[in-house]
Amino acid sequence: MPVPTLANPRDRVPDDAAPDPDDTPDPTPMAPGRNLLALPIVRTALRSRWYPGIAQVPVAAVFGLVAYELLLGPDAAHDNPGTALMWVLWWPLIPIVFVFLGRFWCAVCPFGALSDLVQRAVGAKRPVPVFLKKYGIWIIDASFLAITWSDHVWGVVESPWGSGVLLLILTTLVIGSGAFFQRRTFCRYVCFLGGMAGNYARVGMLELRADSAICTTCKARAVCYNGNDKVAGCPLFSFPRTMDDSAHCNLCANCIKSCPNDAIELRVRKPASELWFIGKPQLEQSFLAMAIMGIVLIQNITMLTVWNDILGAIERTTGVTSYPVIFTVAFIVAVGLPVGLLALASRFAAARNLESLVTNFARFGYALIPLDVAGHIAHNLFHLLAEGKSVFFTIASMFGNAIPGGSMALVGNGTIHVLQFALLALGVAGSLYTARRITYRRYATAARRRRTLAPYVTIISGLGALNVYLFMLPMAMRM
Repeated sequence: MPVPTLANPRDRVPDDAAPDPDDTPDPTPMAPGRNLLALPIVRTALRSRWYPGIAQVPVAAVFGLVAYELLLGPDAAHDNPGTALMWVLWWPLIPIVFVFLGRFWCAVCPFGALSDLVQRAVGAKRPVPVFLKKYGIWIIDASFLAITWSDHVWGVVESPWGSGVLLLILTTLVIGSGAFFQRRTFCRYVCFLGGMAGNYARVGMLELRADSAICTTCKARAVCYNGNDKVAGCPLFSFPRTMDDSAHCNLCANCIKSCPNDAIELRVRKPASELWFIGKPQLEQSFLAMAIMGIVLIQNITMLTVWNDILGAIERTTGVTSYPVIFTVAFIVAVGLPVGLLALASRFAAARNLESLVTNFARFGYALIPLDVAGHIAHNLFHLLAEGKSVFFTIASMFGNAIPGGSMALVGNGTIHVLQFALLALGVAGSLYTARRITYRRYATAARRRRTLAPYVTIISGLGALNVYLFMLPMAMRM
């Protein structure tokens, strides 16, 4: 196996890190889990012509209600059912869905259904631009950062109108994509939620895969990818025969319905197990994981009850009174912290394992996804449990019932903290275990494993401790 180049050719490699002919990656594939399609009820449901449409209809109805309330309902977020449904209920629950069901949400998402409808009506069905194929994930990364920044500077979440405008912008992009390009180009290459869903689905407990032994004898000309006269092709441009991760599978079941050989399987697997079997890690996916971790950090910081005191101290010390300027600096620091720490750890690892900083960053960025997911869910759990009653009260207000005063919490702060710390503990343990599995699959010698793993254990532990500290501090409500 050729030896990868170092990040800096001038780096001196110690003798015990010299090439070892036995130090080769472990090629053993992931053991397949239980095939849920062996269960008649699951097989019948996914092969039904009613799936996933039967779920798309009620989801679209709720989406329409949310959009209507955001644009035409009460001006105050505290009184608006659309704000409560979108930011207090749906947004906290969606990462949990990704963990348990992968990208299932993308199969029933109103944007996906709208794209399909526009494409059938007026679609030009042009090929996906090369630019999007190459840089789509970076566009997703940038849009995720831009939306978060805009929320804090212009108050998107706190303003029903702002949230409604965000939905209108996304709807316009979906319609434009469906009118010009093939399949669900927007969902695959542009949607910021799709990018997060792809990363989180790798931690998920479900995977759709094809039986390669059956596929090698298939004469159906990739009907699972191209579709047939009754079933559309894969909306996210994934070929089941070669698919080795769950980032671009929305469990729409099109391939299950069209495959003539029953080669498609829907398997249960250990959470996060996909992360240490990824053969071609991508820098942009690891960067997205670190960026989301930074976003969660800045969201936590700005929700602290001491945030206004911090702003006042900054103004007195620097004389800068512009909130957009102060927040932008804080935002860059918060997002840059996880990215910088991963780069630093990768630099230390590169000096010992004969691989470049970029290669290590891409590979071990996946190891931090479990902690990323745990921190995100723990943060959102605060909104769901500390403000959850607002969903019931604002919906009741649509029928003439007054919204009562007092706490909107479903449970006490003590219970929320216990759940948050439990999630963070699982996230830290998952990331440490994933880093260890990646290291042990990649390197055979004990010295290289130890010296590669050490810097990643350090930053995972540090980021976990930082999250624990922030969640211990009092936080303000969104609603």
